[in-house]
Amino acid sequence: MDIKDRASNILGSMSSYSDEALKKALLKLKVQKREAEAWLEAPGPRPYYRQLLYADEQVELLVMNWADIECAPHDHGDSTGWIQVLSGATRHTIFKVEKGYLPKAVFSETKKEGVLLFAPRHGVHKMGREGTNPLITLHLYSPPIRGMKVYDLKTCAACIVSSDCGAWWPEETRQKIKEIRLKHFH
Repeated sequence: MDIKDRASNILGSMSSYSDEALKKALLKLKVQKREAEAWLEAPGPRPYYRQLLYADEQVELLVMNWADIECAPHDHGDSTGWIQVLSGATRHTIFKVEKGYLPKAVFSETKKEGVLLFAPRHGVHKMGREGTNPLITLHLYSPPIRGMKVYDLKTCAACIVSSDCGAWWPEETRQKIKEIRLKHFH
């Protein structure tokens, strides 16, 4: 059974979407690097290429492969979820956010193959490939991400982006749902 079939069977029959239920479902999928690679393309000028593997009203499952570019600090809107490092290592940075202010980095750490990262509702983070080995990550969110906020630390701005935009400042006007000016921390 391929990833999409397993995802449909496992994620399509979930009765709970709690943080723990999402974690168990992600682990139960047992996605391997080699089968994930079949769904990926080169990221091009973006921090990553992403492929939606499964989505319904309650959950979405994505696989990503990373370029040597960090994504922008971002949240996942009203969604929570888990990120599994399938191969390589990621530099993961967590930010503190105060309303109206630019997010401030709290700490960074390297997470290697096999590690699961929790993505809390409205939590702000950024990721990037650490080292030269390919970074492939698997992401499971509930509900599917809508209203993601991406931060531009250089211009003191945030933008709520459309669901077809990743964790980078949108280049297409239609992907900018709402732009927000922010202040620096004092």
